[in-house]
Amino acid sequence: MTTLLDLADIQGGILRAYGLQGFPKARYFFLTVRDAAAGRAFVEALRPKICTAAKWKDPDRGEPLQRTRNPRVKDIVRAEGADDYPGTTQLLKPYVAINIAFTFMGLLALEVPTRTLRGMPDAFIDGMAARASILGDDPFLDKRDAVWKNSQGENRVHILVSMNARMEPDGTPTRDLDYETRKLQELCARSNGGVVLLAGHGPKDALWQEMSAVMYDGSDGPRPSNKEHFGLSDGFGDPVFEGQLPPRLEELRKIGGGKLLADRTWQPLATGEFLLGYPDEAQEIPGAAMPIEFSRNGTFMAYRKLHESVATFDACIAEQGARYAAMFGVPQVEGEETVKAKMVGRWSDGVPLMAAPTFADWEKFKAELADAHKRDDKPKLAQIALAFTNFTYRPDVPGAQCPMTSHLRRANPRDSLDPHFGSPDPKSGDGSALVNRRRILRRGLPYGQYDRSQPSDHGEHGIIFLAICADLFRQFEFVQQQWMQYGLDFNAGSDTCPIIGNHIPPDDAKQVVVADPATPETRPFITTPIPQLVEPRGGDYFFIPSMTALRMIGMGIVDPT
Repeated sequence: MTTLLDLADIQGGILRAYGLQGFPKARYFFLTVRDAAAGRAFVEALRPKICTAAKWKDPDRGEPLQRTRNPRVKDIVRAEGADDYPGTTQLLKPYVAINIAFTFMGLLALEVPTRTLRGMPDAFIDGMAARASILGDDPFLDKRDAVWKNSQGENRVHILVSMNARMEPDGTPTRDLDYETRKLQELCARSNGGVVLLAGHGPKDALWQEMSAVMYDGSDGPRPSNKEHFGLSDGFGDPVFEGQLPPRLEELRKIGGGKLLADRTWQPLATGEFLLGYPDEAQEIPGAAMPIEFSRNGTFMAYRKLHESVATFDACIAEQGARYAAMFGVPQVEGEETVKAKMVGRWSDGVPLMAAPTFADWEKFKAELADAHKRDDKPKLAQIALAFTNFTYRPDVPGAQCPMTSHLRRANPRDSLDPHFGSPDPKSGDGSALVNRRRILRRGLPYGQYDRSQPSDHGEHGIIFLAICADLFRQFEFVQQQWMQYGLDFNAGSDTCPIIGNHIPPDDAKQVVVADPATPETRPFITTPIPQLVEPRGGDYFFIPSMTALRMIGMGIVDPT
């Protein structure tokens, strides 16, 4: 049966990756509640502005849109046969998409009944800081931003208000972002100290976390890219689950984005892996906070600010690339790009190693893509686009094409953990069954600016990483601990992820790039030492409630009975 979601009850940031849908700018605000009644009034006042997952009429597709000072547009129209999002009700696309989420302590401060809160999962109740040892954050606790170091007592982070914004032609955020920022500050001021906006972001203790896509110079001015500060392309292969997309689009995106079945076909993942109140991959609806209306259509989110040491990354790639070039007799640029691709699992433009295993294959892939664009060959472009997600690892059991320990293969091993993975019988196997319950929705944007003409690790630049899932422990924490900070599942002992893993001196972190068994004359390459490339700067766990639950919270009418 087709899963039908109540899109108007689900907050928009769950189903939508805003950065990929025309919102390349963002501000995230963190607030503390010092008076419960004032806090509930704040939530109720903000609630009408919250962006839901209801379908948009997008002016970028030729639909006229009257610009308003308030980006919340009240006009609702009907459109049958919408082609890119489930549902028929359409709202005009806003200039700023606003969403809200709460920590466990925030729900407690808003006086949500303890009989409701006791149904929350342990990881959410503990909070991210208390689980630093699980996540591998212990060595970096002193490097957290002040807002996270001071998140206790009257400065405890209780509420996250996110604003994802569209962009002006000159590359600056739409002016509506400043408008909504002022309105949020006014709302806090009207609470008379009941709700306080917390400062402490970055070295200058900013009042909010500013975010922006990395820009490039287009023919018509600054344009957002899908790059982060290391220069790697991101945003491929997010999970596809039942009810998330209309049938026509689901049929396309489930290939490589869903779950791999034993017969080697793809299907969407169960909705309950990402939204509460729906069956998950175990065919169960897990227990949740009562009443069920409080939990249903909500989910959990891990917010992490990750600092990128770009100068160190560039130096590491240059050094290891030179070693690779000397070892295999190739040009320096090929050595650097290959080492980088082996660490990530994709080439710097996002082409997976499984689609283009060698530098020469990658060059050929790019040439075919450029030619298809030049000829506007839509069938060929569609075929090439599928290559970014439509692959498995069964043709590469030893990891000669895409290393077992690359970031991509660790984050989503696909069929790599199938007990029959190495079987010569192509009809044997369980597909991605052992991986399906570990998937997460990835959201977020880069923050800060980086100037490669003045290399330094000490600036304010990195990624705001958001992991959305129904079970923080089983999904996010498992991937972070077992697959990023250990290598046992990938026959690599204690080797951590070469990109985001802990590489704490004096131990020399490494990645073993195995030789291809089909060509005995080749040799393995060991990328070592790999310095610390990514450091957490703080974060916490949040509950993203449905619109129904949000109204219950704001009105103070949560009844666990």
